[in-house]
Amino acid sequence: MAQSMSKQTSTSGSLAPWLGVALIVILFDQLTKIAVQKAFAYGEPHALTPFFNLLLVYNRGAAFSFLAAAGGWQRWAFTALGVVAAVVICYLLKKHAAQRLFCAALALIMGGAIGNVIDRLAYGHVIDFLDFHVNAWHWPAFNLADSAITVGAALLIFDELRRVRGSR
Repeated sequence: MAQSMSKQTSTSGSLAPWLGVALIVILFDQLTKIAVQKAFAYGEPHALTPFFNLLLVYNRGAAFSFLAAAGGWQRWAFTALGVVAAVVICYLLKKHAAQRLFCAALALIMGGAIGNVIDRLAYGHVIDFLDFHVNAWHWPAFNLADSAITVGAALLIFDELRRVRGSR
């Protein structure tokens, strides 16, 4: 009985750190978006290096402005997708609490997804402002939420490759 109780406590208590990571991502994402909106005019680049600008733009679509001109339904579809992703990620965090890298990756993805959901609900679009470029070619602008999602996805791939190699 004591053994099952300690296992249950360690499993149920292990969700909090990952939710904390997600919350930190959300806070930094939202604070940077608020700061950029207050400091910069829409569409005016502010060069920081020869390859990087801060540039306030709005994205009504998904990654790389996918479906940005779809007529409005995409706001609710991507909002629902973000909410469903967060629920599934919470389930996976609870189920795989002992896998630290896996959970860290999921927490980053969840924080980024919720950060962008907040934008869609509050403004009807996602606020982007990080603009990398080479000469006249610009990567689509993105934000900290997008960065957290990308880093989380890379960590998931790394974790899976590490797990596959370890099982040989």
